[in-house]
Amino acid sequence: MADKSDPRMPTAVKHYVAPLVNPNDLPPDYSSLLAIIFGILGVMMRQKIASWFSLVFIAQSLTLMKNPENDLKQIIMALTFAGMGFFTTYFGPTPKAGKA
Repeated sequence: MADKSDPRMPTAVKHYVAPLVNPNDLPPDYSSLLAIIFGILGVMMRQKIASWFSLVFIAQSLTLMKNPENDLKQIIMALTFAGMGFFTTYFGPTPKAGKA
């Protein structure tokens, strides 16, 4: 009895097909770019906060990854810079006081 009162028509159902998108047409991944910039700042300026920001943007970039082939290379590079920044700030030599 329930089948006769069902207003839906199974023959009219159209399955969703995702549109094909060219990888070059995707918007740029700004979180990956910021991760690289903060990673470089963490290494060059020996800023702990820049290295931490780099890790935050790496995590964001991993969650928003659209093209694994290209994005993974950038994420690995940013992770390398963040790791070097952490190593130099936490385990590197302490800066000497300026001589006057």
